Amino acid sequence: MSITLNTDYLKNFINPKEITALSPMVQKAHEGLHNKTGKGNDFLGWLDLPSRITDGFLNELNILAKDVQANSDVLISIGIGGSYLGIRSTIEFLGGATKLPVYYAGHNISSDYLHNLLETVKNKRVTVIVISKSGTTTEPAIAFRAIKKALEARYNSEELKKRIICVTDEKKGALRKIVEKSGYRSFVIPDDVGGRFSVLTPVGLVPLALAGIDIKSLVEGARKGQSEYSVMDLEKNTAYRYAALRYLLYKKGKKIEILSSFYPEMFYVAEWFKQLFGESEAKGGQGIFPASLIFSTDLHSMGQLMQDGERTIFETFVMIDKPQHDVIVPTDAEDLDGFNYVAGKGFDFVNKKAYEATASAHFEGGVPNMTLTLCQADAFHLGQLYFLFEKAIGIYGYLLDVNPFDQPGVEAYKKKMFALLGKK
Repeated sequence: MSITLNTDYLKNFINPKEITALSPMVQKAHEGLHNKTGKGNDFLGWLDLPSRITDGFLNELNILAKDVQANSDVLISIGIGGSYLGIRSTIEFLGGATKLPVYYAGHNISSDYLHNLLETVKNKRVTVIVISKSGTTTEPAIAFRAIKKALEARYNSEELKKRIICVTDEKKGALRKIVEKSGYRSFVIPDDVGGRFSVLTPVGLVPLALAGIDIKSLVEGARKGQSEYSVMDLEKNTAYRYAALRYLLYKKGKKIEILSSFYPEMFYVAEWFKQLFGESEAKGGQGIFPASLIFSTDLHSMGQLMQDGERTIFETFVMIDKPQHDVIVPTDAEDLDGFNYVAGKGFDFVNKKAYEATASAHFEGGVPNMTLTLCQADAFHLGQLYFLFEKAIGIYGYLLDVNPFDQPGVEAYKKKMFALLGKK
């Protein structure tokens, strides 16, 4: 019940002695995190969050979920960035088969998108979860206005109290004021957990529970990760070893990391990963650019670049040992396409052979790569993977000597947009 890391295709790029030599720096980063003496230590609530989530709270959410599911046809989750990606990545990774269909809003400012969403749900019983720490982030704030107005035309104020749920700051902010005035049900975003680390707070757990996701297994996997990735041992701690390898590759000129997978359900997990890593490490002119590809689809569009392009990239594959389902390649009597040689084998067998060929070819083409493998495609291992990546970026940020828990650069475009919109 663990996640493994294979580094065979780093052997010509990183010497084991380099990893050993980096151990004192990793030790210092470890101490900075666990002693809460490093940069951004006010935002380390995620570090022991899995073990602090009570079974009572999870049960409370599951009871609420049954009530919402009985009285709703659809959910609308309003949020952006960390208030959106973790929710969608979890649902999509687990196959998208939720007890209630989930629609998303507030993650863009497209008028066509919102119009089509409102048309889609206009004859359905709707429950809305709006997620924002401040309540003043433009995208979710104006989406909530529009959706709330549409609901007000259908429901009275008492019914709206049952159909609007807010996840926000405990005491302050615009959304908290709306909660206090309107009496909407609310859940609290912890002060010491930043948005991109918030998937295991009510930000993620509330909408996931209402949708029917197994949040207990998700949290159990994260608890496993918290335990497994707290040991200062580069041989045993996969999160630390991954962080150390990224650091060494970066120092050797590998400026772009491609998170690749042969499993389409990883698409939104990769989107979550890109925010987590990009927003955490890109400080002071430093940082690896996080990108992602889904193979074998993208081998037919980006394969040439990966094989023969500029050698400033490295690759991290995320593989799944046991997918949720498999399909057998059938035998064809005429065999006109010539593929009877794989008849009787599962699609996943073929998929894994494509991965093996790709990892080997990219390595020979000058792309160092490593592979994280999940035992199964389930909520438990996804929760563990979330925590692995969170712990890895915390350590990596300290190796770079940056604060991995702030995002000052994000505010630049917001200030300019507010000025252009005429905000006083």
